[in-house]
Amino acid sequence: MTHDSHSSSHTKLPAPCIVDTGIIVNKRDMLRLLADLGRVHYVYQQGGDVISEGEGYVVDVFSDMGQSTLVANHTLYLNVQSFDYLELQRSPQNSAVFNLIQDDWHLRLLPLSNPLQEQTTRNLNAAALEAVVAEVLSAGWDMRMDDEDNFSL
Repeated sequence: MTHDSHSSSHTKLPAPCIVDTGIIVNKRDMLRLLADLGRVHYVYQQGGDVISEGEGYVVDVFSDMGQSTLVANHTLYLNVQSFDYLELQRSPQNSAVFNLIQDDWHLRLLPLSNPLQEQTTRNLNAAALEAVVAEVLSAGWDMRMDDEDNFSL
């Protein structure tokens, strides 16, 4: 059987659609999935043996061949270049599980924070901050008007 590579190069396959479970090999897709994890429980395994586990906060997710993935002091700096692929699964409790795989070791991340709740909190915090800034600016204008009234006497 012959395979015409010229004709297959013109055939465009649609981008995959992965919902809750699947294998992600595209580094950009990995970046997007990991970027909003927040607080996680991590388990580092090599050859099926647990080497380390704990809780931490995903501080940074990046793609750089010259830097390492670092997990220390309850912080995680994840370099997607450190892994061959990301396996997305569901736990028995139906929560997301992120398995970052490289050869016979993997870093399992179990989210402890909920992006939906965090987004609501961010929106509330932004609204509260806007209200405070508006109040401060308004108070500043009131002070200027009072000062101008005192000079006109």
